[in-house]
Amino acid sequence: MDGNVPKPTWLRIAAAVLLGGMIGGILFLIATLIIGAINDSMGMSIPISLRAAEYLWSSVLLVIFIGFSIAFVWWKVETTPPSEPETPDNTVPEIPDELAGKI
Repeated sequence: MDGNVPKPTWLRIAAAVLLGGMIGGILFLIATLIIGAINDSMGMSIPISLRAAEYLWSSVLLVIFIGFSIAFVWWKVETTPPSEPETPDNTVPEIPDELAGKI
């Protein structure tokens, strides 16, 4: 990792966690739909469905997808510099000497 990348702010970290959770949930839905289609077409009894509260394997799969998605997005936030450099909030712009006497 490059040493010049600044630490992310709390807002970027919160956005990474939220985005990772959403991506993980969507990936879980896609995976369960694919597994359900395979299950129905082949007559298998794979214990994964959209009802995560009823099946332990569905809950485990959901936690894995969300965990890996949050970790991936967090890693991207850690290794990508911010698009705009941070500036201090309380800076007062300097007044040119010509205008300083008129104020």
